Amino acid sequence: MEINDSTILDDRGFIQINGDEAKNFLQNIVTNDIEKVTNNLTLFSSIFTPQGKYLYEFFILKFEDGYLLECEKKITSEIIKIFNFYKLRTKVNLIDVSEKYTNIVISLEQFEKITKSEHMKGQTLTFEEGSTSSCENERVYVDPRNKDLGAKIITKIENAESLIKTLNLKKINKEKYYEKSFNLGIPQVNLDKLKEKIFGIESNLDELNGIDFKKGCYIGQENTSRIKLRNKLRRRILPVQKISGEILENDIIKYKDSEIGKIMINKPHPFALIKVVEPNLDEFLNNELICGKSKIKILKPEWI
Repeated sequence: MEINDSTILDDRGFIQINGDEAKNFLQNIVTNDIEKVTNNLTLFSSIFTPQGKYLYEFFILKFEDGYLLECEKKITSEIIKIFNFYKLRTKVNLIDVSEKYTNIVISLEQFEKITKSEHMKGQTLTFEEGSTSSCENERVYVDPRNKDLGAKIITKIENAESLIKTLNLKKINKEKYYEKSFNLGIPQVNLDKLKEKIFGIESNLDELNGIDFKKGCYIGQENTSRIKLRNKLRRRILPVQKISGEILENDIIKYKDSEIGKIMINKPHPFALIKVVEPNLDEFLNNELICGKSKIKILKPEWI
């Protein structure tokens, strides 16, 4: 994305979470430390199965008298369902507000211009703290996973187009944003393909600031910490570059006749669960590999 580029992510959903026990409820089930979420800091987090398998990932913002959770729109109802399962008699409210809010991706340069502030991962401000009074009460935060993904403005849907115009931004297709995310090695679309099929830590949440290993208990914490602390992580989700043929979900990737990975997400951008040890990832990283009836290369993000 260029400095003045922006895109509306209309495929993102939002869940408002409030109630007297909302903080404790979230702290007990999600992978990051809710105590760190403030009006000035947004977190990336997840929820696992009790065995530590991946379920869902999301952003958590401080919002009004509680929190706002941002996720893929198509899984909002599933997240509410699993949260309700763990809620029991806890005093917490879960409201799908996806038809009310959306977000606009902007560059880091625009974030600094709007807020008159230098950026850091997860940094969150309202426009009334910055310089654009006509955008009062809009929330803007730097992506806590990777700053190269820019920042996001949380706004009401009916205000999105006028906000882009007010800020003199150029609107681009959201696919350009997701292409950049793919190039960075960060999947964001069709994440339901990973659900309960991999360990949460294998989705790179440890590298993307999505797990706090010091916060204490959360669902799936025991296996997740064991894998991390005992250096047992053997596989990671990595982007795949097609050389020829068609990449299909569940295609097996081979190196020297040995299975070293499997396609988990085939569209719109392919990601696979790949062995990173035994053999070491660097051994086959730049090789042309057989993947089902196609040929591919594994891409290694700079941050791994």
